[in-house]
Parts: sequence; C-alpha cells; structure tokens
Amino acid sequence: MEATVTTANNEEKTWGGGNEPLGASYGKMMMWFFIVSDALTFSGFLAAYGFSRFKFIETWPLADEVFTHFPFMHGVSAPMYYVALMTFILIFSSVTMVLAVDAGHQLKKTKVAIYMFLTIIGGLIFVGSQAWEWKNFIKGEYGAVETAGGSLLQFVDAQGNRVALEKFAVKLPEQRQALTRAEGMWFVEDAETRPTYSVAEVQAGFKAHPELLIRTEQLTDKKKKTVLTRAESESRLSTAKYVVEGANLTRNEYGSKLFADFFFFITGFHGFHVFSGVIINIIIFFNVLLGTYEKRRSYEMVEKVGLYWHFVDLVWVFVFTVFYLV
Repeated sequence: MEATVTTANNEEKTWGGGNEPLGASYGKMMMWFFIVSDALTFSGFLAAYGFSRFKFIETWPLADEVFTHFPFMHGVSAPMYYVALMTFILIFSSVTMVLAVDAGHQLKKTKVAIYMFLTIIGGLIFVGSQAWEWKNFIKGEYGAVETAGGSLLQFVDAQGNRVALEKFAVKLPEQRQALTRAEGMWFVEDAETRPTYSVAEVQAGFKAHPELLIRTEQLTDKKKKTVLTRAESESRLSTAKYVVEGANLTRNEYGSKLFADFFFFITGFHGFHVFSGVIINIIIFFNVLLGTYEKRRSYEMVEKVGLYWHFVDLVWVFVFTVFYLV
C-alpha cells in the first residue's frame, strides 16, 4: 500500500487504491456501509424469529391457514396467492430499477424517467398490498377462544374445516355490571375493543351444535392441528376466558402470540424501508424530469438509490421465505 501526504494544495492519491476504494465514489461507499449495517439488523430480527419458532414449534401458526385472502375474492381460500403476487411485483420493480440505472449510464433521460416511474408504481402497490394484508390479519376471519391457561381453541366441523364464530355463536341478553367507586377502573372496554361475542355466547352456541369440535394449537406429526373429541372439546371450552378475533400484540387467533409480534415488527420494519425507498425514488424521479442529472452528465444518484432498492427487495425474499414458505 502506498501512503503519501496530501495537502489542500495538491490532489495526490492518498493510497495505492486511489481516492475511490474499490472503484466506488464516496456516495456509493456510504450507501454500501448503510446496506451492510441494515442487513445485520434484519439478520438479528430473523434470527430471533427463527429461534422463537423453533422453541414454540408445536403451537406455531400454519402460514397456509393464515394468509388465505385475495382482493375481491371474499370467502375464497387462496393460500399464499396474494403474497406471491406481492413478491412478484416487488421483484419486477427491481428489474425496472436496473433498466433505469442502465439508461442513466447511457444518459437517456426519457428512459430513466419511465423506468423510475414504473419502479415507484411497483413500490406503491407493494406497500398498499402490505397494508391490506395487515388489515385482514388484524381483523381475522374465524375467531377463537383463549383458555385461562393461555391455550388457544379453534372450532372445526366433522371434516376438520374451520368454522367461524358467527356461524354458531348465539346472542344472549347483555349483562353489564354497575361499577361502584370501589370497583372503578381507569379503562373500560368500549364497543370497538370488545369482541363481537362473549365467552358465554360461544359456549351456548357450541352446545347447541353437536357436530362442532375443537382443535388446539398443538401440531401432530403430520403438521396438522390436533382435533379433540366432542367430550374433550366441551371440557376444554369450559375453561375459556377470552374470545379472540384477529391478531394484535396481546392475542392472536391463529396461534402463538409471538408469531403476531414478529409479523407486525419485521414486516412493518421492512414496509417502512419500502415506503422510504418510494419517497426517495419520487424525489430522484422529479430531479430526472428537471434535468438535474442531465446537467451534471451523471446519473449516479439513480444508481445509489438503486442499490437501496435492490437491498429492500433482497430482504423481502428472506422475509417471504421465513414467514410464508418455511
């Protein structure tokens, strides 16, 4: 390695590699530093997810039963179809970003603008799709009950198909307890936070439908949830304490609570990266239209934001694999 003294009055290279290590400009090097540090952050999150899943593998939700929705196809089970479409759109946006970078190398302003616009559209569709997926995950579809011991009980018919609470729960006269000063609480659940049905209404409806059974979180050797007999179902249901609809940071109708916690945190963190990338792409897109980079005779800014976009696409491949496929 060659080392020389550099002063403000000369432009001598400070080392044998020159002032551009690995042939990259300062801006691209800093982007690579950010990508490496962010990759380590995502690696830690995914490693924690993998450890938790391995520890609670017996009660971990099955992705094919959780992500079954598709827009405008209510009631139709389409496991993983929409997630696969989201992934395709994001990967395709990475292709358009490559084309934008290539057009920038050729100083073709119009092509850069077109491909940047397509990349932005792909990113917006992905973020919107993720928000729609979150909505369905939070709302839930079937509902379940949680026992005093924290176990989750789901309802199925004789063929093992899931049955929603609304299909059998009955409406009982609502009973409210008048709170005295000694029994006062700082927070009382309102109509939006209370579940649609009470535990008593679910128990009464289950009793009136002898064809229903209960399945637990426990997985069998064939990766299926354990279905109880009618007698066992009635016994377990008698210990019910909460009605669970959808998923949040406290309860999860699909299975282990940790699954929902990791889902919200990791996919939300990635979604924030995609949204940030869309905003940056929009700024670069308008600079392209204004001719900023044409005047500089360099589209390096497009290349730098392209590195970031490829990174978030690559991270999603790992998130998709861990959450949806494995």
